[in-house]
Amino acid sequence: MRGYNLSMSNTSATNPAAPHTNSLFVGGIIDSATLPALIRAAGNQGSEGAKSEAAGAPPVPPTSITEHEVTINNANVKYRATAGTLPVRSSGEGKSKAQMFYVAYERLGIDDHAARPITFVFNGGPGSSSVWLHMGALGPKRVKLSEEGHPLPRRGEVIDNEYSWLDLTDLVFIDPVSTGLSRPTEGEDAKQFHSVEDDVKSVGEFIRLYTTRSKRWQSPKFLAGESYGSTRAAALAFHMQTQHGMYFDGVTLISPALDFQTLCFDHGNDLPYPLFLPTYAATAFQHGKLTEHAGKTIQDVIKRAEGFALKTYLPALSQGGRLGVEEKDQIAQELAILTGIDAATWIRMNLRINDGEFFKLLLRNQARMVGRLDTRFVCPVLARCESDINADPSYAAINGAFTQALHTHLLGTLNYTSEAKYEILYLGLEHWNFNASNKYVTTSPDLHKAMVDNPRLRVLICCGYFDAATPHFAAEFSAAHIGLDSEIHSRIKTKHFGAGHMMYIRHADLVQLKNDAAAFYLHD
Repeated sequence: MRGYNLSMSNTSATNPAAPHTNSLFVGGIIDSATLPALIRAAGNQGSEGAKSEAAGAPPVPPTSITEHEVTINNANVKYRATAGTLPVRSSGEGKSKAQMFYVAYERLGIDDHAARPITFVFNGGPGSSSVWLHMGALGPKRVKLSEEGHPLPRRGEVIDNEYSWLDLTDLVFIDPVSTGLSRPTEGEDAKQFHSVEDDVKSVGEFIRLYTTRSKRWQSPKFLAGESYGSTRAAALAFHMQTQHGMYFDGVTLISPALDFQTLCFDHGNDLPYPLFLPTYAATAFQHGKLTEHAGKTIQDVIKRAEGFALKTYLPALSQGGRLGVEEKDQIAQELAILTGIDAATWIRMNLRINDGEFFKLLLRNQARMVGRLDTRFVCPVLARCESDINADPSYAAINGAFTQALHTHLLGTLNYTSEAKYEILYLGLEHWNFNASNKYVTTSPDLHKAMVDNPRLRVLICCGYFDAATPHFAAEFSAAHIGLDSEIHSRIKTKHFGAGHMMYIRHADLVQLKNDAAAFYLHD
């Protein structure tokens, strides 16, 4: 990584995955005949891991290895699940600095692991465990939700995931230090892992060690990250190439946050306003606020908003106070048509309405606010401050279901018992060090350099139309600037979905995500 040397403690200014205060958000079995090297290595690690390196520290539960089967794409897939921890050491040597928890799924009956892909998966925050991708989309088990992603009366029910990626690739879900069950060893300060660069180093060391112990260096290797996990994945692709000689075949970026300047509403930074506009328009259309667009599709509305955003809105904002009164009025009129918020309000706000203001303005006549992670969700306007993540109705709707499902899966299917708290979303990272040399974190240059040096590296970007945490148009803007070279741009594919940040909570999007992943892995 390059340029990460200035400590930034103002989370609201630099963390797109956080409300505009100093708080976080998100951003989801043994072959007894022949035990492969992975099982022997994991078993040895489990017995060693049960012995704490620090006197008086609680013991680390031993690795649990179980065997299961699931039906995916009408085919029976038998797999081995391993739940445990691996030590994180400085430069791979010396005393363990932390134990990093993971859950790995390996398809059984594979004769040639050199041809079998393996994917390392994580979520974002920073501060989020991998529960969302694990139990929402990629893993062999998932939480049962309604067709549109709402919790059911039997909250947190775990069911087989017929749309798991396990038929395409082995999966390793990683919880970075301080999330899930990953913890620093006794006497070690967790803050040494809480920065952009140190996070990449520790997760990279986990990947190196896991790949070595499981003897998977020859396997095609992939990364999948959501939200801040995409920030991490982009940097990891470059880090692993340069520091460990590990080259990846593909990176999947779900609801990506690559360039924080596209996401942070700051004085003097006008870029987010036009990049959020298509999401505002989609949201207004979803909630019936665009009467002038009767008979149009949501794609029609989004296309109009995107064209206006780049061709008219952004150039107008760049004029600042030099913008004429007549032109300002014309732009306000179009913004009103696209968002359902009256032109007078847009003029009063100097044509600049940030995300937090939009959430409350859109349905203000109904005393309702829309969600951030998924603007399809609504709730009464709350008196609590925006620093409370549960003020976001889209997070509050799924938090309980995913938490309950994760614990049910760990204790039941995986037979892994730990009395430590599983940190679904660790809220103690408000002083995460973003190391941004020009205030805004960006890992797009890392991904670009990785793609230049590795012609086999391909990128799949997945975005939800109703994601107001990392909007789809911001992701497209970043992708277009990664791929300034036409050959590199041809290796970046972008897919759109009809839900929000965790688009896979909507059943139709879960199906689409699997289909897009299959095409990506099979290189169709």
